Amino acid sequence: MSSLKNRLIMKPLAATIALVAAGIAHADGSVEGRLIDAMGKTTYTDAVVRVEELNREVLTGASGRFRLPVLPAGEYTLSVIVGGEQVKQHTIVVADGETAEAKILLNDSSDSMEEILVIGQAAQMQRALDRQRFADNVVSAINADAIGQLPDSNAAEALQRVPGLSIERDQGEGRFVRVRGISPDLNAVTVNGTQLPAPEGGRRAVALDVMPSDLISSLVVTKTLTPDMDANAIGGSIEVESLSALERDGLFYSARVEASYDEHEEETSPAYSFTAGNTFELSEGRRLGVAGAFSYDNRKFGSDNVETGGKWKFDDGNVEGLEEMQTREYTLERERIGAALNFDLELDASNSLYLRTLYSKYKDDEQRQLSEIAFGALEDDDGEMVFEGGERMPGATGLAEAKRELKDREETQKIVSTTFGGEHFIDDWTVEYALGYSKAEEDEPGGVEAVFELDDDVVGNEYLSNIGFSNSRKPRLIAGDDFYAANSYKIDEIEQEKALVEDKQTSFKFDITRDLFIDDNPALIKFGVKSSARKKTQDEDVRIFKDVKDESLSAYASGQVDYELGRFGAKISPSKVRNAITGVTAEVDEKGKMLASDDEIKEDIKAAYLMGRIDIDQWRILAGVRHESTSTDLQGYSITEGDDAPATAEKIKVDNDYSHTLPALHLRYQLDDATQVRAAWTNSIARPSFEQMRPGFTSNADGDEAETGNTDLKAMESANFDLGIEHFTGTAGVISAFLFRKDVDHFIFETDLAGTGKYAGTDYKEVKSFRNGEQATITGLELAFSQKLDMLPEPFDGLLVSANATLSESDASIESSKEDDGKFETVKRDIQMPNQSDLTGNFVVGYEKGALMLRLAANYKSEYLLEVQDPTEKTEDIYQAAQTQLDFSSAYTINEQWKVTFDISNLTDEPYYSYQNKEKYNAQYEDYGPTYRLGVSFHSF
Repeated sequence: MSSLKNRLIMKPLAATIALVAAGIAHADGSVEGRLIDAMGKTTYTDAVVRVEELNREVLTGASGRFRLPVLPAGEYTLSVIVGGEQVKQHTIVVADGETAEAKILLNDSSDSMEEILVIGQAAQMQRALDRQRFADNVVSAINADAIGQLPDSNAAEALQRVPGLSIERDQGEGRFVRVRGISPDLNAVTVNGTQLPAPEGGRRAVALDVMPSDLISSLVVTKTLTPDMDANAIGGSIEVESLSALERDGLFYSARVEASYDEHEEETSPAYSFTAGNTFELSEGRRLGVAGAFSYDNRKFGSDNVETGGKWKFDDGNVEGLEEMQTREYTLERERIGAALNFDLELDASNSLYLRTLYSKYKDDEQRQLSEIAFGALEDDDGEMVFEGGERMPGATGLAEAKRELKDREETQKIVSTTFGGEHFIDDWTVEYALGYSKAEEDEPGGVEAVFELDDDVVGNEYLSNIGFSNSRKPRLIAGDDFYAANSYKIDEIEQEKALVEDKQTSFKFDITRDLFIDDNPALIKFGVKSSARKKTQDEDVRIFKDVKDESLSAYASGQVDYELGRFGAKISPSKVRNAITGVTAEVDEKGKMLASDDEIKEDIKAAYLMGRIDIDQWRILAGVRHESTSTDLQGYSITEGDDAPATAEKIKVDNDYSHTLPALHLRYQLDDATQVRAAWTNSIARPSFEQMRPGFTSNADGDEAETGNTDLKAMESANFDLGIEHFTGTAGVISAFLFRKDVDHFIFETDLAGTGKYAGTDYKEVKSFRNGEQATITGLELAFSQKLDMLPEPFDGLLVSANATLSESDASIESSKEDDGKFETVKRDIQMPNQSDLTGNFVVGYEKGALMLRLAANYKSEYLLEVQDPTEKTEDIYQAAQTQLDFSSAYTINEQWKVTFDISNLTDEPYYSYQNKEKYNAQYEDYGPTYRLGVSFHSF
């Protein structure tokens, strides 16, 4: 069926290509040019070049180059607009069938303006707005200078300032990016046009904290896809662009040294980066650009945590009590190393080649100290007081089980991306191609977890008495000295885990663009193909050491845990735990269990598209269609746990093929020189995550509980509608409003399949898996405003204000089976889309005057559904509470080369808080504290 669809798409596409290739004979000429700052030899990317006589505009690209094809012979005036102001006019003569070259020098002695603003908050915001304004679709952009002026250590934290974007944090640092509230797994991330794989096992989402901001030239978020873009992005597509030497003329270099202080851990950490490049004139019209960057950051920090993990019990909406709670203390050392080496070769004005490379390494050395308390009830059993698991209310005390744990792990994530490509202008044709290879991996070479249980010889029983807690929002443990005493616990077992995840992807794409006129209206037709092959493997090895020396926790202790949320107890030494398993034989007889997480998933995607664009008076119309066919090869294991015998493993192989045809229509209407209206109808998809479609199946020894992926899942399909207006108000100024709606078919959710489908009539009482649901919808409104207040009197004319807000509402339906007296019934209920905040927003107030730059940035997101623990019970849902983070940044320019910076992130010490059902019932509370950074930078251009 898929081959038939391919033929139905490819035949009309081939016919259209042949028709265009036959072409309309013409003798028009073209202009190829470049903008250069005559004083600083800086090229102007994202500047506007306008042909006044034809009212045609183009945005300059890398190295300040621009191209205007299909120009009738004649004399034209080219106006150059930088930072929202016209700064130059240039006259050029175009002849039939020839290409005129225009090298336009800005900021030279002939200019009426003495200075062109090229750095600072306002200038960088203006260039981002120009990119947004002249795009065919709805995009938002940030460039490197804007990132450097915020206390953002990675790409994820920089993107939280963009309208419609919010981030998920880990240990207080931004990690995953959500576009319009959509799960990060439903977004695409590319570096220099090559899609990045994900280092984490079951996910498609790329954790952008692995990418230091020093390596990035710009970030572009596309919210409405065009047919020449990958379709696997229901939320949006995030493009990371690395630096190019052709953005400068000649030698340039810069260096940054920084020290950060973590208030929570009272630790000072170093960071530094170095960037350099040069442009070499090989011959007349031929240039080679070489640029490289290196970044290093070693940060010591930590957090204090108290959590219940969603263990509150409710009956008819009324809380009955808490089953268990944990106190945790984290100590981390996080090392980031990033490097990039890029080559650009301009053979002449019409032909160029490039090679982009990126390497990023992110290593966490983490120790977690944990106390777990399971509450129980006192019952009279034949006159004896016994412990049974139960619930406890705040303030009440009674019996409880307790244990202590240490987790000591080193985890390294790496991403390598290489892209080779070229661009060639042949008369009115543009030929582009790119070959990409990327690899991501997550390596845990041997983390250990030690478990200490109560020593009944010391405490007199397997449980403690008079144990409780106060405060349901931030529970504080009520316990006696016997709970905190190290000799109350003895070693139970030590577990060692090794895990390796690899995700490799190769791709090739080929695009052809034909510029032409249709009834005197400039137009283009573009078509192309792309092929990508992806392979994700996961290998896990777990070994259990039970025959370690029977000793109390006192033998493993080293001081006391520094825990700001209350008393904790003795600190378990990682080195002493590792020494305890030296020379000890591990239990490895459960080979089947070791294979439970081992998967290999191959995914091949073939795509072809055809699109056209035309400008008619004030209209720009873009329409086209993309076809993608997907082939997957899934391999895993079916594991059955043994009762008295070792677990057994059976290999599973499953193939799954499907295809999608995705039309798109983009409209842009220019109301006046400063105002435009946009509308778009696009279609996109999101393939199931690797966890959701994994073939592995694991069942327990009793044969009544199982866990598996679903190899029959359909890809999610989304029809997207956008309508908005943008009004540009001068330097760094914009007011915009966009309505959007997404209708998502085949929404995927976690559920229980017991008693349904192939599990009907079996002994399984629970089968955790995934399934496709009915349609989910997301409706929202994005508002944005920014303005440099240069109309105010001095010194207030240096103020700059930026604000944006996204209001959204989502609806989805989930269902699951529920057992009652051996019978299964289907329970359905409505939820909001997970990770979807009703309101996200940013507010930035900045000031720059002379050598001083200040900025205060606030980021807000309202509460959202974080996790559905039980699809049949609303009271089991976990929510993340509303969160506001305030960051401050400042810079003082000593001279043209030297600058001093000072930043504070998480200025108000905002904690992470999630809750179950109602905000007063804790699921997790974690405190990080603010971080202070002091740095000095040097640059020479």
